[in-house]
Amino acid sequence: MKRYAMLVGVMLLFTLIAESQQKPKVVAEGGTPDDRASARVLYWNAQTNSAAGQVAIDYGRPVWKKEYNDTAKFDAMTRGKVWRMGSNYWTILDTNLPLSISGKKIAVGLYYLGLHRSDNGSEWSLAFIDPAKARKMQLDAFQIERAPVEFEAHMSNVSKAENQAEKLTITLSYPKDDIKHVTMRIGWGNLVLSTPIEVTVPQ
Repeated sequence: MKRYAMLVGVMLLFTLIAESQQKPKVVAEGGTPDDRASARVLYWNAQTNSAAGQVAIDYGRPVWKKEYNDTAKFDAMTRGKVWRMGSNYWTILDTNLPLSISGKKIAVGLYYLGLHRSDNGSEWSLAFIDPAKARKMQLDAFQIERAPVEFEAHMSNVSKAENQAEKLTITLSYPKDDIKHVTMRIGWGNLVLSTPIEVTVPQ
C-alpha cells in the first residue's frame, strides 16, 4: 500500500513538472484597436497663429453593466478603492500648462489617472499616479491598486444622471468668455462626477 501511494505521488509530481514546463511563463494579449476617446482643450494664439498650450485626457471606454445598478454591488467594487477610470491602457492626463484642479496645483507633465472613493462612499477624488513609478513596477492599469498614488484632487458627486452614459464619457467644457475655467465631467451609468479646473492661460 505504501509503495502504491509513493508511486502515485511520484507520478503526480512528474505530471505537475511536465505541465509547468509546457505552459509559457509569459503570454501576450491585445494588439488590435480598442475603444478609446480623448477630451482636449487647445489654446490658440490668434496673433501669432500658433498653439499656446493644451490639456488632454486619453482613456478607454468601458461599458456600464446592468449589475452596477445594484448599489450594494457597486459599493463593493468601489468603496475604499482606486478604480482605473477607464479600460485597457492607462487613463492619461497630459498638460503643458499649469493647472489647479479643485484647488490642487498640478504641474506641467503627464500623469496616470485613477478614481478614489472613500471608505464610507461619500467622497470621490482623482488619483494621480507617477507614470515613471508605474513603469518601473511594470504595472498594467488593471493593477492600479498596487500603484502608489502621489496626490488626489476632490471631485463632486452629481446626485442624479439625467441621461445615463452607456460608455465612460469624460468631457472638458468651458464658457467662451472665460476659457481658463474648465469643468471636467465624468459620466458612466449612474455615476456623474465633476470638478473645476483652472488653467494658467498664456497672455
